[in-house]
Amino acid sequence: MESTSTGRPLQEHLEAQGAEAGLRAVIIDLAAAAIDIAAKINRAGLAGVLGEAGTTNVHGEDVKKLDLVANDIIIERLRATGSVCGMASEEVDEPIPPSDKGMASAYLALFDPLDGSSNIDVNVSIGTIFSLYRRRGGSGPAGLDDFLRSGREQVAAGYFVYGSSTMLVYTLGAGVDGLTLDPDSGLFRVTHEAIRTPGRGKIYSCNEANYDKWDEGTRRYVDMVKNGRGYSGRYVGSFVADIHRNLLKGGIFLYPPSVSDSGPPKGKLRLMYEANPMALVTEQAGGMATDGQRSILDITAEDIHQRVGVVIGSQDDVAEYSELQA
Repeated sequence: MESTSTGRPLQEHLEAQGAEAGLRAVIIDLAAAAIDIAAKINRAGLAGVLGEAGTTNVHGEDVKKLDLVANDIIIERLRATGSVCGMASEEVDEPIPPSDKGMASAYLALFDPLDGSSNIDVNVSIGTIFSLYRRRGGSGPAGLDDFLRSGREQVAAGYFVYGSSTMLVYTLGAGVDGLTLDPDSGLFRVTHEAIRTPGRGKIYSCNEANYDKWDEGTRRYVDMVKNGRGYSGRYVGSFVADIHRNLLKGGIFLYPPSVSDSGPPKGKLRLMYEANPMALVTEQAGGMATDGQRSILDITAEDIHQRVGVVIGSQDDVAEYSELQA
């Protein structure tokens, strides 16, 4: 990873990368939403928005109050500016239509508004994940076929991490850059340019409570890195936080499908707005991402909320894992 001290603002950086105006607009809108979300998170305890909202989402998961706050902030921002022709969110069952302003936009956005929300109440780093596509053509609201595509077709993807500082890490399909929110100017400025993840790491990240539910290859791999390989176990339980650490330091994150007696193995993470964007970022930084059998980015989605197993990280580590799946 190379660091830069120039501190170029996001707008200028996108222009220097050759991003066309419509794509720049969406990313800048997401950055503005993230600044608002970060402020809400910092004041969550004082504003009384910690804890559960008392509802469940489409996945049957308990929704936190801040999940809904973050979701509303992103949707309202993208609808107000008209920068997208459609949206899909972890917190909403169906695709979200654009505002009238957005009918002519060429871009659609998928997002997990607040990843790792189970950690909100204990002040652990959480984040927002996003994936952007160019619509297939035409105008009006994006259709379902505009959403259900492979990760290879993403035109941009990334995440915001809300931790000791607020960071944006993203790719336009030609490398990965990181920007940090400057609290004085209110601007995201380049701090990590041309991020390259190490070819091999020394960190493995997984929920070992699921050990008995893993396939044999996954159990063999985890046993191997635990015994005599000098690896350290680091698992936050916030996908953004775990991926961000391993992207910078090297390592492997594992959330394989759970094996059961009642049916085929089932993945946990969502393909379209969790696995795909993280896979694109990781591959563009020199890493790998697989569902255990194939590249995440080669999977064509059949449902907006489709789940998938995920093994992602440093290239040599993921390749070694994949060999044990044969």
